[in-house]
Amino acid sequence: MSDLKNDRFLRALLRQPVDRTPVWMMRQAGRYLPEYRATRSQAGDFMSLCKNTELACEVTLQPLERYALDAAILFSDILTIPDAMGLGLYFAEGEGPKFRKPVRTEADIESLQVIDTASDLSYVTDAVSMIRRELNGHVPLIGFSGSPWTLATYMIEGQSSRDFARAKTMLYTQPELMHQLLDKLALSVIDYLNAQIRAGAQAVQIFDTWGGALSHAAYREFSLSYMEKIVKGLITHADGRDVPVILFTKGGGLWLEGMADTGCHALGLDWTMDIGAAKARVGHKVALQGNMDPAVLRANPATIEKEVQSILQSFGTGSGHIFNLGHGITPDIDPENAKVFIDAVHKFSAN
Repeated sequence: MSDLKNDRFLRALLRQPVDRTPVWMMRQAGRYLPEYRATRSQAGDFMSLCKNTELACEVTLQPLERYALDAAILFSDILTIPDAMGLGLYFAEGEGPKFRKPVRTEADIESLQVIDTASDLSYVTDAVSMIRRELNGHVPLIGFSGSPWTLATYMIEGQSSRDFARAKTMLYTQPELMHQLLDKLALSVIDYLNAQIRAGAQAVQIFDTWGGALSHAAYREFSLSYMEKIVKGLITHADGRDVPVILFTKGGGLWLEGMADTGCHALGLDWTMDIGAAKARVGHKVALQGNMDPAVLRANPATIEKEVQSILQSFGTGSGHIFNLGHGITPDIDPENAKVFIDAVHKFSAN
């Protein structure tokens, strides 16, 4: 759209020339910001914040008021889809997400309905529309979803897990049942992301947080194939622009070529991957997003700047780099250190 004042994020995703490397942070609207904590306490709890259109918009915009970021990301949670499927999502203080009705049996899975975002998750698309209006073309808006495999792990385990024992047991002992669940989730994600795009999201990211827990063969069969199905089902063009898709598998460095072959526009990299090596492998096909270890933000400004320079040098010249952390910013980070990081990306990447 002609009204987008800063489109370097979208241009970089399409590997077009940019004046400097765009930067945003996963979880950039979050608990490290005192203004976020104040708004969350006003909402009462995390899900109430997600479901309040005005407050979800407010926290999405908070980091943009502090920092020279090149994109906004919708404030929501990857577990909205299983919540809409009736699993009873709640957040126990200090313990993360939990489900009152985990999915364990064939009957559980058969009873799940593919979501209809318009009726089941209208609070998300309402937030997208409001954020897009409030951004007023300042920067693009990113929509997102969890990957089918990642959503399935939470739904089966009933909470986060270290070893995914229940999910992997189902995968290996009842693979057809797992595929039935993943298929319903893939169709739900397609509906959900397309609804976000129609509401105003200008790029979308699929978070495959737990794909890296799978074996090589299982990753391709139970995670990657479903992300490819999603990519192929998404709206590709809106507002006169391409709508780029970013795939992010944490621990996915082994599978970059397979991920690049899905038809996505960009791959998110975690901090275990050298970005220059990733560029040599798949940079001719996709843009790359990442990939500083979030723990570097606990260091002093000189160390943060040095790490930014190191990653920029590893990527080298040419387009197709979106700077980000290798995972979400953690709640203990000093907001001033986040500013050092963002300003360093722009300073050291300017043409």
